[in-house]
Amino acid sequence: MIRYLREAFSPIEDAVVASRLIRPAGGVRDVVLDTDTYNEIDDQYALAYLVRSQESCRIRAITAAPFYGKPEWKRPVRSDSPADGMQKSYDEILRVLRMMDREDLEPLVYRGSETYLPGPLVPVRSEAAEAIIRCASGHSPGNPLYVMALACLTNVASALLLDPTLRERIMVVWLGGHAHHFGTCDDFNCRQDIDASRIVMGCGVPLVQLPLFGVISHFSFCKPELQSLFGGKNALCDYLVDSTLGFMKQKFPYEHWSKPLWDICVAAWVVNPDFFLDRIAPAPVPQYDETYAFLPDTPPLRYVYYVYKDALVGDMLRKLT
Repeated sequence: MIRYLREAFSPIEDAVVASRLIRPAGGVRDVVLDTDTYNEIDDQYALAYLVRSQESCRIRAITAAPFYGKPEWKRPVRSDSPADGMQKSYDEILRVLRMMDREDLEPLVYRGSETYLPGPLVPVRSEAAEAIIRCASGHSPGNPLYVMALACLTNVASALLLDPTLRERIMVVWLGGHAHHFGTCDDFNCRQDIDASRIVMGCGVPLVQLPLFGVISHFSFCKPELQSLFGGKNALCDYLVDSTLGFMKQKFPYEHWSKPLWDICVAAWVVNPDFFLDRIAPAPVPQYDETYAFLPDTPPLRYVYYVYKDALVGDMLRKLT
């Protein structure tokens, strides 16, 4: 455990954390989706896929996360501030649900934090953080609430700080950081709120990490592939494809490109972890210079290192088209 986290969290033995890093198997599990849906276009795929996966996942809440893409980060600027990004994501969640005729899920959608953590151990109280705590009531280490985190970890870290006993009732499944051998965590989700990333990776909450570059970057699609697989199937698929093409036209001045659909992999790991290979590994500690530090006293996590693209694409086609 990162030493300063002991001010907020009691130490927990590595063996105890490892015993809680169970892969879901059979039955229907309770889930919360924490998403910066308007940030790019892949969160929408993840949301739609999760809604169509009720055979294995019971949605307890969908929470909007903040995001702010700074121009110097060389990415399309789709928000004016973290608060603006959160609100746009909230609106996009509702848009996708209405497109799927799932207005019944709208009462489960909550606004998240309007700022990043103001300090290393300072939570931001929000509807989202409180919803995560509330949804975890009644869960246990053997029956956790799965918190699917597709964004920066502000909402999740805030919930853990507001209720440190939450570690015993949830498992966080997060798209963030790069492959451990890269030695860097300079991805968008991790670096927006490094303090939140350090809390979730260091406090001992059961954590599944799906790294971006070097792992989930292989779940990538070129323009003709997306059009062939999903174009013309239904209004939802046309919206997803058109949004992807518009985003990529803004992001890259190239006629030919490929785009990883990062976020759907988080939902897919909870729906069916057999789509992936993973192992128990020591958690690296994100540093303020956006590098990883591998320290001797950090808790273990479940580290995803491979995705079976063909198997997951088959499930996507069955559910989305």
